[in-house]
Amino acid sequence: MPSTPQRDLSAPTIVIGAGPHGLAAAALLNRSGEPTVILERSYGVGASWAQRYDHLRLHTTPGTSKLPGLPMPRQAGPWVSRDDYVRYLERYVAHHRLDVRVTTPVQRIERAEPGSGAQWLVHTPVGPVPTGAVVVATGRCHTPNLPRWPGRSTFTGTLLHSAHYRSPAPYRERDVLVVGAGNSGTEIASVLAGGGAGRVWIAVRTPPNILPRSSARWHAAGRLTEALPLAWRDRTSLLTQRLAVPDLTSRGLPRPRTGLYTRNAREGVNPVLDHGFVDAVRSGRVEPVAAVQAFEGPEVVLADGTRLRPDTVIAATGYRPNLHDLVGSLGVLDEAGHPLATGARTHPEAPRLYLTGFTNPLTGVLRQAGIEARAIARAFRHEKARATLPAPRLGDRPADALDKGRTSS
Repeated sequence: MPSTPQRDLSAPTIVIGAGPHGLAAAALLNRSGEPTVILERSYGVGASWAQRYDHLRLHTTPGTSKLPGLPMPRQAGPWVSRDDYVRYLERYVAHHRLDVRVTTPVQRIERAEPGSGAQWLVHTPVGPVPTGAVVVATGRCHTPNLPRWPGRSTFTGTLLHSAHYRSPAPYRERDVLVVGAGNSGTEIASVLAGGGAGRVWIAVRTPPNILPRSSARWHAAGRLTEALPLAWRDRTSLLTQRLAVPDLTSRGLPRPRTGLYTRNAREGVNPVLDHGFVDAVRSGRVEPVAAVQAFEGPEVVLADGTRLRPDTVIAATGYRPNLHDLVGSLGVLDEAGHPLATGARTHPEAPRLYLTGFTNPLTGVLRQAGIEARAIARAFRHEKARATLPAPRLGDRPADALDKGRTSS
């Protein structure tokens, strides 16, 4: 079990965040002989997973969901549940003997004073912690993103982000509008429709790329086709969708015009894996509608002028990394607040500050945790090897180099 907070948090490397990326990075750094302490703001590891809705299952297979050094248990099945994945992360901590300090939020990171012997100061409620390196693994899904719709505060129904939705039980016989047609939004809408809700609408801004759930192994296809031209991969993906997914245009959900590879490259969006959503739309149990434009008292105004009166609006509108307070003063973020360098790459102005878990690759987020952790551990090893090399001396130069330096007589 993770340890409780202690005043002495110092270590050569501080890892911030006890989710998959933080745990994988800490495990491989420890294995390389680089002791780490993991600081976690919540009460336990994988807290952001534990707080998601009850019926959540991973969209990746066990082989692409495991972290380095520990396989996923077979009893977890082909589609790992939320609770099974949290238990796996807890076993991962015990297996690798990771030092996790829970309920220890990090307030900000700043550069240490030159000559202090540290590279960074990590500020926590118990004081600043000097350290030689920091791995920020707070993740791209750190803070729920609730759009500032006009009139939002006037809505007389219930408005919540999908981060606070747990199960369909409270919504029986109630009309619900789900906003957002990503994996969370489509899954929540279809489960609500099958769980006794009244009318269920889903507000769609851009038609999603939908694939059958059985095609989750498209992650492997994504890896195999990475070297092919983007346009070719897009055409192939759109053809696959035409063959595998019925046309829902008559139900208000037209086919997408943009291929899933381009959408991922431009927006960081992954395709929707169908968990019953297509059948729910075909049967009319879920009704696609236009994007939300505003709220007016009990009504939701849509982009096409339609007005709905839902009892509840569930905004499946994504998350923000929310890194400004943590590293915003260091010059490592772009204008949108996203890291300028991730994985083993560091910003030139911030050496030994690594940010991992801030991409959404088609090849799988959890697989990416292992890839970035290995790369960060390699970067540490290379840095250590360079530091132990003796300084070159004139006599160490190769003979041919010495010859080139001579003048002819």
